[in-house]
Amino acid sequence: MPVYDYQCLKCTKTFSITESMSSHGTRKHRCPACQSTRVQQVIAPFFAQTAKKS
Repeated sequence: MPVYDYQCLKCTKTFSITESMSSHGTRKHRCPACQSTRVQQVIAPFFAQTAKKS
């Protein structure tokens, strides 16, 4: 399952949530530090790991 990064607009803490792609965007998330629902998704870099070809 993908990991999505969010930042709280109230206390500026950044946190991650693991959820399926089908359930992403269907519910409001809360900041674990201040319990605010004013959160914004942060676009984070990622890398893909593939099997080596011999």
